[in-house]
Amino acid sequence: MAFEPSEKTQAILDMINEFVDKELIPMEPDLDKKSFFEMEPELEKKRDMVRDMELWAPLHPKEFGGMGLPLMDTAMIFEALGRTPYGLYAFGCQAPDAGNAEILHKYGSQEQKETYLQPLIDGKIRSCFSMTETDVAGSNPTWLLTTAEKDGDEYVINGQKWYTSSADGAAFTIVMAETNPEAESRHMRASMIIVPLDAPGFNLVRNISIMGHVGEGYPSHAEVAYQNCRVPQKNILGGEGMGFVLAQDRLGPGRIHHCMRWVGIMNRCFDLMCSYAKKRRRTPDKVLADSDIIKTYIADSAADILSSRLMVLNTAWVIENKGVKDAMKDISLIKFYVANAMQRVIDRALQVHGGLGMSDDTPISMYYRGERAARIYDGADEVHKISVGRRILKEY
Repeated sequence: MAFEPSEKTQAILDMINEFVDKELIPMEPDLDKKSFFEMEPELEKKRDMVRDMELWAPLHPKEFGGMGLPLMDTAMIFEALGRTPYGLYAFGCQAPDAGNAEILHKYGSQEQKETYLQPLIDGKIRSCFSMTETDVAGSNPTWLLTTAEKDGDEYVINGQKWYTSSADGAAFTIVMAETNPEAESRHMRASMIIVPLDAPGFNLVRNISIMGHVGEGYPSHAEVAYQNCRVPQKNILGGEGMGFVLAQDRLGPGRIHHCMRWVGIMNRCFDLMCSYAKKRRRTPDKVLADSDIIKTYIADSAADILSSRLMVLNTAWVIENKGVKDAMKDISLIKFYVANAMQRVIDRALQVHGGLGMSDDTPISMYYRGERAARIYDGADEVHKISVGRRILKEY
């Protein structure tokens, strides 16, 4: 398997990397000073520049205005965009919109595509995904307390969710709720339903404070309440009882995108660490890079980055050539391995920067706070490790 990008893909990557360096990274000092809503006009200008470059929505279908690139190419693009917190949003491929768009494209009705998918890919609206609940294990999508009961031609939804990310300012959510409690298979009890955020009974309770930071707008993580929330039955995605299937279909390629974004973060922190080590003096005639300890940090980080990158690209190759079902073990492997590798690289970069690393004068402290969640969302480390162990032992 060769993971070398094609000539066309390399040209795209070169354009993206130049744009990230010149247009997006200079915006980072405002990350902790301005809210998303204050930054939105400037971000929209950057998005217009991306559209003019014909690099908008690289993973979304051409018929809806995206580039329609295959998974291997988008994986490499996510690595490039992951070097800055603004990358994915500026190019119209941010989570949770990307996953929602994939579901709508694959399972949505023509009306759903016209109403929700097209404006979502165009970047005219945002969306959120509402599955995780406050009182049950988030890693078990077959155990939900939120219900959707039929009443006439509507569903009436009741339940409490949290980590409905990006709900603040979104136009709609895709909620996962139990519609078929009597189904024999626990994998056929839940469904996914489109809920406009202005639907009666949808309530945004709060934007949750994460590691001391309350995000607004796109970077927010909301707690929401469905209180007799009514939506038409035609808003269901893929049919009743298909929630688990859609969730698995959504999370496979989604974990490729997450993991390659994490590789991009590692690359950024690695560059910062090496550059700082070469210039920071520890004595009048020596810099940090002269220390053998620093060299071991750099070597270990290079190994973490290379192993992570190859593992993720290999998994993307398996998905492209054999399908998600044959890649389930690989998907779980990269989810916990790359999340932990990223933690190690960020930690070493912070350590090399010393007091500067603890400050917000570099993005390292932001990554240290914000990316700890990578070992929890989309399945905690322990859940994926157990899954991998079970699959391997089954082969024996």
